[in-house]
Amino acid sequence: MLNNRLLLIASTTLMLAAPATRTSAAETTLLNVSYDVSRELYKDINPAFASYWKAKTGDSVTINQSHGGSSKQAGAVIAGLEADVITMNQSPDIDILVERGGLVAADWKKRLPYNAAPYTTTTVFLVRKGNPQGIKDWGDLTRPGLQVIVPNPKTSGNGRYTYLAAWGYALQKVGAGNTANGEKFAREFVTKLFANVPVLDGGGRGATTTFTQRGIGDVLVTFENEAALLAEEVGGGQFDVIYPSVSIEAAAPVAVVDKRGTRKAATAYLEFLFSPAAQDIIAKHHFRPRDPAVLKKYVSQFPPIKTFTVEDRLGGWKAVQQTHFADGGIYDQIIVR
Repeated sequence: MLNNRLLLIASTTLMLAAPATRTSAAETTLLNVSYDVSRELYKDINPAFASYWKAKTGDSVTINQSHGGSSKQAGAVIAGLEADVITMNQSPDIDILVERGGLVAADWKKRLPYNAAPYTTTTVFLVRKGNPQGIKDWGDLTRPGLQVIVPNPKTSGNGRYTYLAAWGYALQKVGAGNTANGEKFAREFVTKLFANVPVLDGGGRGATTTFTQRGIGDVLVTFENEAALLAEEVGGGQFDVIYPSVSIEAAAPVAVVDKRGTRKAATAYLEFLFSPAAQDIIAKHHFRPRDPAVLKKYVSQFPPIKTFTVEDRLGGWKAVQQTHFADGGIYDQIIVR
């Protein structure tokens, strides 16, 4: 059992601050299993929570992190990775833990504010400085010869949101009330877009490496926070961020995983994400905070963008999973070429 657990942990990007065990009543460790591009966020959240918890209870807590493609991470927890909390970028990767073994409470969305999602983001484009390809909107990503970098929608929530944002854009182009033609056009549109994808990385951070370090592609389609981080801090003036005419809202849900008897500290950790202190850290990392006062403070770094949700335009996550991402679904049909 121990060897299996170590193997699972080694297969993800795991930053160990201390052994992932509960050592005493006054010293607890938590494992936060999260998605690819939230690494830097939780590096700052974790010590802030540890200080808060120490001041409140007198106890010490250490939070370890594991990151990878969101769906792969959920699968690792099901396979035995001993998470205490799971912080994802799409609700299906938490719902599956409810369905397979009852690792998460069925009413997890009701246990925290905003359907248990402490922040949102959206999908944008990162292009090379000066935008040499003149990329402005989703339609440009289907141009012959253009290379589009996006992670695999089967393993990454980042990639899944890209696929769904493009699908929703195509439906909008046809217009409401024309369902049959809209679905046909959307399928053709997304097929053309993914024909321009030269490599499908397993997660958002892998796609970022492909675009920024390997120099592959004309545009990286990724979350707003990742694009802002690269354009402002990592890229050294090498990239520009492009906001399309419409995109998708990506809420980032969180839940306690019932595996190791750490519910008290794990619940407090997730509740802390909604506090003004944590919301401020969230905004500094270019995620859109829920707290109105914090959002107002950082409003200049969040350009207005028209967005839609999976629920209001695409029929909800259950329908999307079955139609698009189940084995043999539309996505599988599209990429067989």
